[in-house]
Amino acid sequence: MTIYIDIIIVENLIMNYIILYATGLISKSKISHLRIFLASAIGAIYAITEYISKLSIYSNILVKIMLSIVIVFIAFNPQNVKKMCKQLILFYLTTFTFGGVATYLIYVLKPQNIIIKNGMYVGTYVLKVIFIGAILGTIILIIAFKFAKNKITKKDMICKVKIKLNGKEITLDTMVDTGNMLKEPLTGNPVVVVEKTSLYDLMPKEILNNTESILGGDFEKIPEDIKNEYISRLKIIPFSSLGKQNGMLLGIKPENLEVINEQTEEEKDNAIIGIYNKSLTKRGEYKALIGIDLY
Repeated sequence: MTIYIDIIIVENLIMNYIILYATGLISKSKISHLRIFLASAIGAIYAITEYISKLSIYSNILVKIMLSIVIVFIAFNPQNVKKMCKQLILFYLTTFTFGGVATYLIYVLKPQNIIIKNGMYVGTYVLKVIFIGAILGTIILIIAFKFAKNKITKKDMICKVKIKLNGKEITLDTMVDTGNMLKEPLTGNPVVVVEKTSLYDLMPKEILNNTESILGGDFEKIPEDIKNEYISRLKIIPFSSLGKQNGMLLGIKPENLEVINEQTEEEKDNAIIGIYNKSLTKRGEYKALIGIDLY
């Protein structure tokens, strides 16, 4: 059977483009058709080099991993290592899915005019398999990611937190926020961000209504007995989130904090409460944010 090099290049170029485009959609990356085309062309050139070459280096797994990194970098220009790793993993996931679908189609269609050389299927069937495999692979990935997303709902990420302070206690619906990395700077203790209005049954309103003044060192509005009782527990917590850059939260060390979920009830003796002056949600689904290290 006669195999034309230009056909192999076109087939690989199309397949690479589809895989990279799907990777961009799934990872929600900025898509540049020119960058994806250039990355696809590099992959196609490598594929044809591997096809016609007798050098084992082109089949080396490390070389292929390095090629994948180059292709992803050219296609999406990730700004940091974290994004690069995410896009690379999704690129492999998409590639394996499309490859699995294509292999299954070969098994089902049983084309007669194919050959395998250097691990590559070639033949007149390939373009049809590419397009059918791309459609089926995309559908499979979309369904899989939607299913995974639906499994990780807010309900799954909500727990209850019981806070005890000066003989009083409250229990709040709390969202597990993987982005909450707040730490009290002196001790490194994790911070649970709590809406101010949820703390009125736990702390004096004289403190809660004057957090900005206290952060500025002004205790004039705080009665002396309350000041003496609470000042040793108060903390200053810098943050750069919650819609504000380089902000400060007033924090307080509770007597005890207990995280309650469906599986366990666990006491945390190192947590700090960060007092947030606004609402965390519009509908009040939760009143506090807890980091994954406390959950």
